[in-house]
Amino acid sequence: MKFKREEDNYGTGFDDGLEPLVPLDVGSLASVDALVSAMSKTAFGGRRLGEAANALEAMVRDPNCFRVVTISGAMTIAKQGLVLCEMIDRGWVQAVVATGALMTHGVVEGAGMMHFKHRPTMNDAQLFERGYNRVYDTIELEKNLDSTEAILNAVLAKIEPGTTLCSHALLTKVGEMLDEHDAGRAILRSAVRMKVPVYVPAFTDSELGLDFAIHNRRLRMAGLRPFPFDPFLDLEDFAARVREHETLGIFTIGGGVPRNWAQQVAPFLEITANRLGTGEPIRRYRYAVRICPEPEHWGGLSGCSYSEGVSWGKFVPESDGGRHVEVHSDATIAWPIIVRAVIERLEAKPTGAKPA
Repeated sequence: MKFKREEDNYGTGFDDGLEPLVPLDVGSLASVDALVSAMSKTAFGGRRLGEAANALEAMVRDPNCFRVVTISGAMTIAKQGLVLCEMIDRGWVQAVVATGALMTHGVVEGAGMMHFKHRPTMNDAQLFERGYNRVYDTIELEKNLDSTEAILNAVLAKIEPGTTLCSHALLTKVGEMLDEHDAGRAILRSAVRMKVPVYVPAFTDSELGLDFAIHNRRLRMAGLRPFPFDPFLDLEDFAARVREHETLGIFTIGGGVPRNWAQQVAPFLEITANRLGTGEPIRRYRYAVRICPEPEHWGGLSGCSYSEGVSWGKFVPESDGGRHVEVHSDATIAWPIIVRAVIERLEAKPTGAKPA
């Protein structure tokens, strides 16, 4: 028996509600927003970048949305710090979750110190001897890190001895010092001015964490009380802020601990309610945008998909109105383009206008 499809049954695309694609006419585009909007009507990574801008715009325009930025990787030493400053300064962000290394390099930059291009003719043994710490193609000076320790010591000197600290409380004090000394634009300075907490869940995994540990050792050697450090204060503070908002949005650069720590607040509230009977509210991220080159098939946390996160109760399923976009790209390329496009949209049509 032979089977044959009837031509009359062939769909036109339109009759099934499919969205047509449009050729990218770069010669007719006059702005970054126009380019990104046009890319959303193409395919592959370009379309994902355009859709990410649409999702971020929707997130920012939603007045009821509590927006979290999580950021990992060497984004500050890669000179992307002002992109995050811009997002904070414009009121797009209500909480930041980051790595300690990223905040360390950000303090270096914010205090006016410099990072440099790596010169490949200098090998890593030579770099070590010269006090040059290499991060891929960029150099962090050991002298910068010594100066950062001095900044942290000055901050701790103003805190009552024996005070129990956590990352967001300590980094607020660092931001206040940067603001007090009228340093240039810096993530922590912007965060302090906009009252945005910055959490570093793996604080000990950083130069700032090591500086804090050394400061406590000095105090003990002098017979003085060290500063206790309780990371659960960060968890409870973040959970309290999330608890107050029914709509959540997350914008992620990379993955790792910052990404998962911010996402796990949903199951934290859920299991607290189930195991302790506290009546905690159900909270899921409705909006989600991630820029990360790591593919899902490596099996690591940085590559896990939003769909996987739905199974853990971290995200509202797309079938229930969730809006999730993942851009598999180098963040130093995609992040500035997305943010610039959304800036142009909001300046052209202020908040309140209907997003794409």
